[in-house]
Amino acid sequence: MEAWLMILVSLSVCYLMRGILTLGSPTATAKLKCMPPGPTHIPVISNILLLRRSFSELEPLLRRLHAKYGPVITLRIGSRPSIFIADRSMAHRALIHNGTLFADRPKGFLVVNTNILNISSSSYGPNWRTLRRNLASEMLHHSRVMSFSRTRNWVLQTLLTRLKSDSLSNPSVRVIDHFRYSMFCLLVFMCFGERLDDAKIRDIERVQRQMLLEANRFNILGFWPSITRVLLRQRWQELLALRKDKADVLLPLITARSQKQTRLKDDVVPYVDTLLDLQLPDEKRKLSDEEIVMLCSEFLDGGTDMSSTALQWIMANLVKYPHVQDRLVEEIRQVVGHREVEEVKEEDLHKLSYLKAVVFEGLRRHPPGHFVVPHAVSEDVVLDDYLVPKSGTVNFMVAEMGLDPNVWEDPLAFKPERFLNEEGFDITGTKEIKMMPFGVGRRICPGYNLALLHLQYFVANLVWNFEWKVPEGGDVDLSEKQEFTVVMKNPLHVHISPRSKKSTA
Repeated sequence: MEAWLMILVSLSVCYLMRGILTLGSPTATAKLKCMPPGPTHIPVISNILLLRRSFSELEPLLRRLHAKYGPVITLRIGSRPSIFIADRSMAHRALIHNGTLFADRPKGFLVVNTNILNISSSSYGPNWRTLRRNLASEMLHHSRVMSFSRTRNWVLQTLLTRLKSDSLSNPSVRVIDHFRYSMFCLLVFMCFGERLDDAKIRDIERVQRQMLLEANRFNILGFWPSITRVLLRQRWQELLALRKDKADVLLPLITARSQKQTRLKDDVVPYVDTLLDLQLPDEKRKLSDEEIVMLCSEFLDGGTDMSSTALQWIMANLVKYPHVQDRLVEEIRQVVGHREVEEVKEEDLHKLSYLKAVVFEGLRRHPPGHFVVPHAVSEDVVLDDYLVPKSGTVNFMVAEMGLDPNVWEDPLAFKPERFLNEEGFDITGTKEIKMMPFGVGRRICPGYNLALLHLQYFVANLVWNFEWKVPEGGDVDLSEKQEFTVVMKNPLHVHISPRSKKSTA
C-alpha cells in the first residue's frame, strides 16, 4: 500500500507540473477556449474522482453541469477529454450531417475488447465495414430473420410454459430470469445453430453475464494501461481469467460447427457459419479463434441483455398501467381473436399499431442504455463553434433526449398514444432525432429491426396468453440501477393467470 501511495503521489506531482507548464502555451490556450465548457479540471485528482463512477452515477452530475453550461460540456476522464452532448439537434448534426467524421471509436475505451476485432468497438474502416456488412446481410436481412420464425415460436412456448409453471407454485413471479433465459436460448440458436441442453445454456449465460457485470470495474484499466498494469495488476489478471473462461465455453461450440458436414446447407444459417469463412480485407486473412469468440459473444450480448431488459421495462409499465394492457389486448383480439389462436403470429404484428406504440414508448421512457457507445472523431472537428478533438471521446445522452419536454409532452408519463400521432415514426433519426435508443448514423445498432421484432412478438404473446397484475400487497417500482444495461432496481414481480381469449364486450 505504501509503494502504491508513493507512485500515485509521484504521478500526481508530474501531471500537476505538466499542467502548469503547458497552461500558457498557445495550443493549450486555444483548446481551452474552443472546447465545450465544463468544470475546472485538476490533473489526476479530477481523473481519480470521475473514474470511480459509472456513467449512471455520472448522470446526476451531468444534468447539473448541462443546466449550468448548456447542451454540450467537457469532462476530463482518464487521459482524454470526454464531451457529453444532450441536445438532439446537435447530435443530428454530428451523427447524420457529419456521420463519417464522428464514426470512429476511442482507442482502448472499452478494455474488455481491447485489441480484439468486433463491430461495436472497432475503429471505423475496412475491417469494421466487412464485419458489419456480414452481420447485416447474412443474419439481419429480412429473409434470414424470417428463417428463424420456428425457433422464435419454440422459445415462446418454452417461455410460456416456464411462466405458467412458476405461477402455479408462486403467487408472485420474478419474470426477468425467465425473459433472460428465453432470449438466451433464442440467440444461442441463432449464433450456433444448435438447441443446447439447459446446463450448456446456463454455462454460456454464466460466462457472458460475468463479463457484462464486471465491465465497469475493468474499463478503468483502459485509461492509462501502462499505469494500471502496475497499480491494478490483480484486476488485469481477473479480466484475463474471465476472457479465458469465456473462450473455454464458446470455442468448443465454434470448433464443432466448423467440423459439421452440413454447414451452410441447413434450413437456417447461424452466425458462426458466416464468420468461419470471412476474409478481412486489410490483412487478407480469416478471423482468428479469439476474434470469432469475441464476435459471437458480442452477438449474444447485444441480442440478449438489451432485449430482456427492454422487455422487462415494457411489461412493468403494462402491469403498472392496466388500462394500457387492456387496450393492447383489445387490439390483438380485433386482429387475431376470431381465429381462437394461442399465438400472435409474426405476420400479424404489422397490423398492431398500438403494440408498436407501446414498444416505442417503452424504449423512449426506459432506454436500456442511457448513453450510446462512445464515439470519436477521425480529425479535430468544429461542431457548433466548439472544438471536438481527435484525442477525445464524444458521448450522447440517450435518456435525456427521450425526455426532452420541447419534443415530448409530459415526458415522464407512459403514454403510448403519443406515437399513434407519429405515423411512420423514424427510430433511426435520419430526418430528425427525437429519441435514439439504438443510436443513429453509421454506428447505429445494426440489429435494431431484429430487436423491435422480438419485443413486439414477445410483448404481444405475453399479454395475449396471460393477465399481468400487481401481486397482492406489491407494487411496481420503476427505480433504475446500472448493470451492463440500465435495469429495474427492484426486478418486476407479477401475478399472472391464463387470459380468456373471448371478448368481454
